Amino acid sequence: MDCDKCVRNLAWFAGGALFGSFGVKLLSSQDAKKVYTHVTAAVLRMKDSVMETVTTVQENAADIAASAADLNAQRAEQESVDVSEEEG
Repeated sequence: MDCDKCVRNLAWFAGGALFGSFGVKLLSSQDAKKVYTHVTAAVLRMKDSVMETVTTVQENAADIAASAADLNAQRAEQESVDVSEEEG
């Protein structure tokens, strides 16, 4: 029984070693490098697109914050006018 298990383990090891060396050759081939290049280029384009969107959102947020500050300043001014009218 132990001999069968040993042979089976050795077969699994040999198969894994062969598959691993074949995989390394496959992953380092010219065709694979072309695929890696295209995937990397697509990721970089996606990054640029995301950064443009983030910049637009940041600009819009800054505009909204400035408008809100102006609105609060107008309200504060209006409230001070209303209070002075009530006192006078």
